[in-house]
Amino acid sequence: MLRILFSPRALVLHLLAVGALIACALLGRWQLGVFEDSGKPRAARDPAPVAVQTLARQGSHLTSDAVSRRVTAQGTFERSRQLLVAERDGGLWLLAPLDLGDGTVIPVVRGWVPRADDPAVAAVPEGTVTVTGRLQPSEPTDSVPRRARALPAGQVLTVSSPELINLWPGAGLRDGFVVATAQSPAPAVAAKPVSVPPPTEPGGLTWRNLAYAAQWWIFGLFAVFMWWHFLRDMVRSRSGDRDSGAEPATA
Repeated sequence: MLRILFSPRALVLHLLAVGALIACALLGRWQLGVFEDSGKPRAARDPAPVAVQTLARQGSHLTSDAVSRRVTAQGTFERSRQLLVAERDGGLWLLAPLDLGDGTVIPVVRGWVPRADDPAVAAVPEGTVTVTGRLQPSEPTDSVPRRARALPAGQVLTVSSPELINLWPGAGLRDGFVVATAQSPAPAVAAKPVSVPPPTEPGGLTWRNLAYAAQWWIFGLFAVFMWWHFLRDMVRSRSGDRDSGAEPATA
């Protein structure tokens, strides 16, 4: 039996079976990876910046195609109303209302600081500034669990339009907020910019690749079956040859 299993012909059969099994497994995994990647969000068209007034309106929510769009906003920061958004990457966001000069304001995340007494907190630019950044939707307050401890005065946990309406009474608040990527003129002490990814669009699963993956794995199982089938025939053939070559018993 062992002589048959380790004969040159059988060794070639073993190698072919192992090679076919490995190839089918790898090709199936490759097609599965293509299927998984097809469902991931992909980069969407990133148009040139537009005035924030064209996308963020007072009294209405941002549309999905406005999220992460590049915008520009010109106005003056209301320094006395600046807030700190706590628990953001181990530090705080600087959130200040930007008066657009038309009776409305847009919240602007000026940047990130590691602590509340950082010099950049007080370095709010005076006069007219031009802010360039990406537009983000209002954050839901119910997505952040409330902490048992009270936040210090002037700090919030979310950038929520309904909450800001109460904190900034009398402001004609536009929906959403801008995460600044550039400010002109620049502040005397700049905070670290907050990173915001460009807009994405949902991917579409390519079920054809999943079918291809299943096909390759079926081919691998078929290769194992054929290996067992040929090996069984070899053993049976060799056994039959020995039986036919045996001398008949004498009476």
